[in-house]
Amino acid sequence: MTTGQQGRENRKTAVLGRSGLLPAALATVMAFATVTTEPAASATGSVRPATGPVAQGSECAEARKKVERLEGLITPNACAFIERQIAFGEAPTGTPPVPGGFDHPRVQAYLDIFDEEATLWEAGGAPQRGHTTIGNSIIGSLRLVPDLRYTGTEVVADGAVMMFGQWNEVTIKGQKVAYPQIARNVLSDDGKTIQARRYYDRYTVFGSAAPELRNLFEGVADSGRATGGAPKRFRADEITARLAAWNGEDVSALADRMGGARLTAPGLSRPLVTPAGRAAYLQKLFDRADVELKAGQVAFGESTTYVEWHGRVTSEKGARVPFGIVERFGPGAEWELFFDTLPLVADDTEIAALFQRLTQP
Repeated sequence: MTTGQQGRENRKTAVLGRSGLLPAALATVMAFATVTTEPAASATGSVRPATGPVAQGSECAEARKKVERLEGLITPNACAFIERQIAFGEAPTGTPPVPGGFDHPRVQAYLDIFDEEATLWEAGGAPQRGHTTIGNSIIGSLRLVPDLRYTGTEVVADGAVMMFGQWNEVTIKGQKVAYPQIARNVLSDDGKTIQARRYYDRYTVFGSAAPELRNLFEGVADSGRATGGAPKRFRADEITARLAAWNGEDVSALADRMGGARLTAPGLSRPLVTPAGRAAYLQKLFDRADVELKAGQVAFGESTTYVEWHGRVTSEKGARVPFGIVERFGPGAEWELFFDTLPLVADDTEIAALFQRLTQP
C-alpha cells in the first residue's frame, strides 16, 4: 500500500459513521491556508474520493513524499510553494498567538507562503490584501482552532498556477472536524503566492451551532441505473462552452459531458453515479442559486485537471455575494465540486448571528 493509499484508508476509518461534523472555515476569522470505489463520508457531509497511487517523479522529491499525488509542470517556484504550504500544515501551534502576535512561529510560517502584497479571497468575504490583514486573520484562526493541521491530497501545478488539494483537521467546541479544501494560488518567481482563493463549504461549521439549518442537497440521491463510461480528459478548448453551461444553468450540458463519472460534492454522503442523481444535484443547486461566473485558472496534470469558475451568486433570498466553484476531473471517472453552500441557505445577517454562536464558549 502506498503512502497516499494508507492516508486515505486512515481518513476513511476516522470518519465512517460520523455525520453532521463541521468543515471549519469562517470567512472573517478562520482564513485557513489552503488548502473511488466506495468512499466514506467526510466531515463536510460530502465525500472524500479515493485516488490512485502517489505519482512518481524526480522534481520536488521531498515534498512529493508528503502529498498523495503531485502532477503537472513542477517548476522551482512551484516546489518552493509546496514546501512552504506543507510546512505550515504540519507545524504544531503550541501556545496560540496573542492578538497582533506576528512573531509567533506558526504565524510566520503562514506568512512565508505569501508575497508582502498578496491578496487572499476566502468564501463569503472580500479579498484580504497584504501581510498585516492576512496575518491578523490567521492569528484569529489559530486562537480559535490551535490544533489546525492538514495534509496535501491531489496537487497540480501548471506553471505559475498551483491547485493544492488539502484534507484539514481541527477541533471545534470539543468536536473533531475534518474537511476538504482547494487552495488556488498564482505564484511569483520565488514561489510566493501573489493571489490566492480558497474553496470549501462553510455550511456544516455553522450547522453545528444552528441545527435548524437545512442541507441544501438533502434528499438528492441516485435513481435508475448507472450508465456511461469514463469521461474523456477535459480540454482547454472546452472552457468557453462549459462556462456558458454553468451560467446558463444547463444541467444536461454539464452532466452529460461527464459520462459515467462519480460526482462528489458538498452536501452528499456518497458519490452520485447515475445520470438522474447527478442531474438532480445540479438542478437543486440552480433552483437556489443564480450564478454569474467567469473563467478563472486551470491546472492540467497527467491524470487530474482543476478548473476554476469565480464571480457572484444571487441566492433565493436575494443576496448577491462573491462565489466560486472549482471542478476537479480526476482519474478513474472522478468528478468533484468545491463550493460554499452557506450563502445559499442563509443571508449575511443570519450568518453573522451564527458566527457569534459558534465563537461563544
